[in-house]
Amino acid sequence: ATQTDPAVILETARLLKDFGARPFVADSPAWGNTFVCVKALKLDEPLKQLSVPVRQLDKSRKCRVGTKNVNIDISSVALDADVIINLPKFKSHQQLVATFAVKNMFGCVSGKRKALWHFTKGSRQDDFCELLIDIYRHLNPALTIIDAVTAMDGRGPIRGRARPLGWLIGGTDPIACETICAKLVNIEPHNIPIIKTAKQTGFGCTDPVKIKIAGDDFPQSICTDFVLPELVPIRFSLLHVCKSICKQILLLTKSTAKKLIAKNEENNSNMVKQ
Repeated sequence: ATQTDPAVILETARLLKDFGARPFVADSPAWGNTFVCVKALKLDEPLKQLSVPVRQLDKSRKCRVGTKNVNIDISSVALDADVIINLPKFKSHQQLVATFAVKNMFGCVSGKRKALWHFTKGSRQDDFCELLIDIYRHLNPALTIIDAVTAMDGRGPIRGRARPLGWLIGGTDPIACETICAKLVNIEPHNIPIIKTAKQTGFGCTDPVKIKIAGDDFPQSICTDFVLPELVPIRFSLLHVCKSICKQILLLTKSTAKKLIAKNEENNSNMVKQ
């Protein structure tokens, strides 16, 4: 329940192909890399069969975002895409109560730079939420489809429990989507920090009455037992950031060592055959 359902990713790619688009799947996970994550989700072969490439959100470019002109590194892969379709997971979040649409685009900030922004902007919740909104607005996804087929509640976004809800929520206004998601699990929208900050900055529609719902209407019984987490500070300590970077270096070193060993074994095997 931590990652977007593979079926949602695959079917979105398939539909885009049917309409003549040339989609690719991209991410920048805090740990490991996109290719490992795609393989773990068993998406590598189905995407290959569809001729849909997988790309790492790397090669950062300096961008000034928001009214405060915050200077931030965003992946050029995302910046150069013709169109972005945002496919986030419906999750509780120990730092932001719950995340539905906007925060997923923080993934376009490459690798460990995300942890550094937690450190620099995390002392004030509204500052961090404003940064998330600024990144979203700068990249401006054409469509957001939120995966709540199996959501996560409790100690999200990583250690929560899987909650089968069976919903997909999509729209072009991410804050309207966030607002509807909150209502679906019996949360007052103003209690979600991202929605609260969006209202303060005038971004998106935060009034449920003004949001037009196409397709299926609200289910007759909403989820009233969605468990929210105990909140912890957004700001990572400098020690946390340093440990995180060291751990990433260790993982990369191990991965490189494995590849070198495998290559040497292959070379030795070829020598024996000759």
